Amino acid sequence: MTTPVKRMPFEEILVKKGLILDREKETLLETAKTSNQSIVSILLERGTLTEDSVGQILADQYGLPWNDLQEFRVPTSLMESIPVELMHRYEFVPMEQENDVLTIAIAQPQDLRLIDELEHQLGYELRLVISSKSAIIEALSNSEGNSQVLTRIKAELDPVLIKEDEKGEDVLSVERITQDQSPVVKLVNTIILTALQKQASDIHIEPTDRSVDVKFRIDGVLYLAMDPFDMGIHPSLISRLKIMSELDIAERRTPQDGRFKLLLNQRTIDFRVSILPSVYGESVVIRILDKQHVSAGVQGLRLEALGYTGEDLLRFRRAITRPYGMVLVTGPTGSGKTTTLYAALNEVHSDEDKIITIEDPVEYQLRGIVQIPVNEKKGLTFARGLRSILRHDPDKIMVGEIRDLETAQIAIQSALTGHLVFTTVHANNAFDVISRFVNMGIESYNFVASLSCILAQRLVRSICPYCRVPVEIQPELCQESGIDYDIVKHQTFFEGKGCHECHGLGFKGRKAITEFLDMTDSIKEMILAGKTSSEVRVAAMAQGMTSLRQAALEKVFRGESTLKEINRVTPIEEIL
Repeated sequence: MTTPVKRMPFEEILVKKGLILDREKETLLETAKTSNQSIVSILLERGTLTEDSVGQILADQYGLPWNDLQEFRVPTSLMESIPVELMHRYEFVPMEQENDVLTIAIAQPQDLRLIDELEHQLGYELRLVISSKSAIIEALSNSEGNSQVLTRIKAELDPVLIKEDEKGEDVLSVERITQDQSPVVKLVNTIILTALQKQASDIHIEPTDRSVDVKFRIDGVLYLAMDPFDMGIHPSLISRLKIMSELDIAERRTPQDGRFKLLLNQRTIDFRVSILPSVYGESVVIRILDKQHVSAGVQGLRLEALGYTGEDLLRFRRAITRPYGMVLVTGPTGSGKTTTLYAALNEVHSDEDKIITIEDPVEYQLRGIVQIPVNEKKGLTFARGLRSILRHDPDKIMVGEIRDLETAQIAIQSALTGHLVFTTVHANNAFDVISRFVNMGIESYNFVASLSCILAQRLVRSICPYCRVPVEIQPELCQESGIDYDIVKHQTFFEGKGCHECHGLGFKGRKAITEFLDMTDSIKEMILAGKTSSEVRVAAMAQGMTSLRQAALEKVFRGESTLKEINRVTPIEEIL
């Protein structure tokens, strides 16, 4: 490597750029000498310089290029060939390799000893690029640098039982993974950290006849997270998770449920663990609840951010601003019902109203709203909590879920006595909700009189905006999707190729599709007259209701999702 030549002293560049006056230079040098600090440290403390401006001055000083590493991800090939702990120890980012020359970003080009050591360790001639220390650390944390850590762990792992930290909380970071001496702890921490980096909602650990599969659920879909592990690792992996969750490590034949917390980047993240015995051993699902991160985003959440558009948005907003009645949101588990209710509460919340919620569990914490967690072990059920809520003079109530007749009766009575009630129920569409309540034993008249609207929803994955490309639609896919190819063959369709931003999946984030049933007088009369769900549906469609399938197709035609994705989420309807 050709050592960069120092062109001008740092303090001279500061004067030249007008960052300090010439007469301040000597004072600055004297202060640095007496305080045993560098000029850079002093100016950073005073706020005269920022990390970026220091880096740009060093780049000028040494005649090297500057890069702020914004949105930079280390290439996978370099992450696999260069130890991640080396990158953290020497604080550099490998950027590209060309033959025997490796380009790296560093923050201290003046440290010749560090550069020589790196050149010796890596075995490449180094080409230097300057960046700030914080940008380097962020680029490393954003890059997928865990696969080669896992490869080494697999080679050295022995089945051992690991005891929990005496402090009670584990602090998790890439540095912690590389420094921890226990292979099992390294393995568990690496799996969890990778899941957090990829914004997974669940971690699935599934034993097979010969190996252990680790999968992540990202945007509602399971993906194989890494290469399968040998079955010899399984007992130690399960034991570690049981110790962390305070479960019985000796019990392997019955289901167990537990939870644990980890401290990551100054925020506490909750993990719920469910363990089931299977044919090949115990299967584990870990639900990740990053409440603080999600709550920060939920505080200002609006319905538009969830994907609501057009007439459904206007109708739903009209329903949630009524003084009383019941607003029902329905859909399967994981369809975003709770998030929708929180967005609705955000929009109607004011200092003049008292809002109380009862939930199982409290998923997001909102300011200015009283939130009660269900605790069935202590006797606090939805029904019992709802009775107590009514004695606290609320204006608006949210019931996390209606599961039984008693809760349904109290919620309906609350809506009939002047309260606005937000709640959810499990059903496949807006019309199945009606028969669900009737089957619970609720009288049709009370149910219809209390109900303002029913909103059925699903979540569909959105095409990644960073790798979105137009594609030609195939006739076979149109037929599978219930679409006439001749009608849509000139329509432009899109899909994601897969990139660093979406972790190669082609999708990034999810948006809601909705089916909104407004309880108009004519719809109420049909229900009270005992009309079938199909008859009520026809009447609602005639009044302008958009079905889930139609809402999904609109997203495809706008280039926001794909036909394969909406086929996964919604049932195929008649040929359009």
